[in-house]
Amino acid sequence: MRMTFLRHWALLSAPLLAVLVVLRLGFSTEAAVADFFLAHSQDHPDLAFVLKLITDWSNPLFYAVFALMLLRAWRSGDRETRRFIVILLAVQAVVAGLAVHFVKHTVGRPRPGQGVWFDPITSRGTYHSLPSGHTTEIMGWSLPLALRLDRTALTALMGCLVGLVGFSRIYLGWHHPTDVFFGWLLGSFSGLATTVLTDSTLFRKKA
Repeated sequence: MRMTFLRHWALLSAPLLAVLVVLRLGFSTEAAVADFFLAHSQDHPDLAFVLKLITDWSNPLFYAVFALMLLRAWRSGDRETRRFIVILLAVQAVVAGLAVHFVKHTVGRPRPGQGVWFDPITSRGTYHSLPSGHTTEIMGWSLPLALRLDRTALTALMGCLVGLVGFSRIYLGWHHPTDVFFGWLLGSFSGLATTVLTDSTLFRKKA
């Protein structure tokens, strides 16, 4: 199971990490990244519109997927699937909800173009850049689902979606690349926590 987890985690992570590496090597500072994509998005409004749709609707897509899974499990009496989804929702609530917002409020990092000085313990949304909640959330949804379905092609496809969501947060000027990186870390932890908490069912299924 360890190798299965690592394989799916690597496939999900590779597109996003590749984007972050390219940005790190291609720009001297994160401010330069923000300036470049601000100008680019203004010159290419159609691309900005598409990425806005991706950033707004990718996580709700997973809401629909898991809602459908829960409904089918409820009707069929599939207690194992119900347990899996309840654990997943609880972990996401703690990590992608409480933990992300706690860090955002505590660290107080300004969003791109909003200054350079941090403002810890703040309620101002313009200082809630770190970490990327969208990236945290989509990794937290994708990793447990990838492990459960165990289909390499589907995991690779979800990895492309994770990469697009992370990139969209940078392109649209909502986050710095490091914000997205830490969102990926938190989302990976969320996926791992869900897997560990459901191992008594998922591991037996793969045995």
